[in-house]
Amino acid sequence: MTKRKRLPNHIAIIMDGNGRWARQRGFMRVRGHEEGVKSVREITTECAKKHIGQLTLYAFSNENWKRSKTEVNFLMRMLKKYLIEERKTIRDNDIILKTIGRIEALPKDVQKELSISMEESKNNTGMILCLALNYGGRTEIVDATKGLARDVKKGIVKLQDIDDATFKSYMYTSDMSDPDLLIRTGGEMRVSNFLLWEVSYAELWFTSVYWPEFKKKQLEDALSDYAKRERRFGGLIE
Repeated sequence: MTKRKRLPNHIAIIMDGNGRWARQRGFMRVRGHEEGVKSVREITTECAKKHIGQLTLYAFSNENWKRSKTEVNFLMRMLKKYLIEERKTIRDNDIILKTIGRIEALPKDVQKELSISMEESKNNTGMILCLALNYGGRTEIVDATKGLARDVKKGIVKLQDIDDATFKSYMYTSDMSDPDLLIRTGGEMRVSNFLLWEVSYAELWFTSVYWPEFKKKQLEDALSDYAKRERRFGGLIE
């Protein structure tokens, strides 16, 4: 098992490969998403048991609206169902649910269930589970820039005082730590507009395993690899 001192505090995951997993088995793409929810439950529970500080999941990007209306509608229905059914998992594991993204563009019924789940979990004290919904890294930076520009115009912030910390305070993730480990499943080796500002110094771990097959063993493999790495943050290890 990975030693506690070598575990990342914040893990971010790009859950890729649901559709390809389904196609390889002769199923509709939506079957892959259904199976992917099982992996979400297992990985979330396992991270909570390991006392990981935060788990951020790329659940729905703002580019995903380009998919077929049938698939998008299914994903929204599945998200609503997940939020309702997983309240027990969140409660039993003392998880705090949060979200990032342009949530106001999600269907109203999804927003309602999301709000209920976050309200019910806000006093928990365990791991933070953050769902990136209608999220894009570039969009986040644009929204942060707009917010900062408004405050500069109002005289709340002085131009000469803007630094990394100031800009960070306008990001969706202003109250969160940056990811230590970014995992991507499905065989692709890119970050796909996910947490572009926040993963500047994250360790990256890619696997060809599709998300529906990513379970406790694969998580342990990623954590074991992470434990062997030396994090320099641009400096040198003496």
